[in-house]
Amino acid sequence: MLLTFQIIGTPSNAAVQKYLNTKKVPQLLAATGASKFTDPKNYPWTMGFNPNYQSEGRIYGQYILKNHPNARIGILYQNDDLGRDYIIGLKEALGARAATMIVAETSYELTDPTIDSQIVKLKTAGADLLYDASTPKFAAQAIKKVADLGWKPVHILDINASPVSATLRPAGLDISKDIISTNYGKDPGDPQWKDDPGIKAYFAFMDKYYPEGDKLNTVNTYGYSTAELLVHILRQCGDDLTRENVMKQAASLKNVTGSLSLPGMVTNTSPTDYRINKQMQMMKFNGERWELFGPIIEDSGPAG
Repeated sequence: MLLTFQIIGTPSNAAVQKYLNTKKVPQLLAATGASKFTDPKNYPWTMGFNPNYQSEGRIYGQYILKNHPNARIGILYQNDDLGRDYIIGLKEALGARAATMIVAETSYELTDPTIDSQIVKLKTAGADLLYDASTPKFAAQAIKKVADLGWKPVHILDINASPVSATLRPAGLDISKDIISTNYGKDPGDPQWKDDPGIKAYFAFMDKYYPEGDKLNTVNTYGYSTAELLVHILRQCGDDLTRENVMKQAASLKNVTGSLSLPGMVTNTSPTDYRINKQMQMMKFNGERWELFGPIIEDSGPAG
């Protein structure tokens, strides 16, 4: 076996990470953003594709400091690696101000039937910015409860919980308006990309190879983007298709631009920085779709 590609999710990647590193098998472009999958010092054979959750958290922190410097932040988080990584990143970006800006933190377990009490707690604490580090089911519950309470915080939602189909539509598009998140790829449903060469090539690919697939589902654009990057890495290997060279090339990407990357975004990796996506742009939900706004924000925090 030359490599593994796009193992899905944090638990499944964690289950094989030590084994693959012991055997020196590239665990390439893992579909998770947990920080332990971009840690070349301890796991040199593992490289995650998704934005590192700590990096994403630091980007939200930069955004909050610039646009909501007096915010009273209430944190809702999933009590696992995902939730904790998002909090670490946020607090690192806020720095000394974290202690005064964060007024409450509350977590939930994946087995919890509801998070109503957690949302009530954050509102009662006087938070006016909700930092929501969750996954679609619980994010939808949070959106509904916030609306039920008549609470109007600035609501920041992590990228995992941002899909319209999985989170915002079940919660209610009308009550999801003005929620803020972030992205690093083109949304095929966004009309601003209708004449974009990358989106056109993606649509042509779907017509040819997956005609029954939903072209507007961002899970499909995600799969397309990861496969495109794998092809780039393998081409960069030339005729030297060894495990060692695969990792060497994956860790020496220079200004690589995916056809579905947002304009201006590039991928650079090094032997000490395995992060594929560390540039993002903020977006706001307008009641129908996400709208990008503001500049590209790059995380300049620690790599591993």
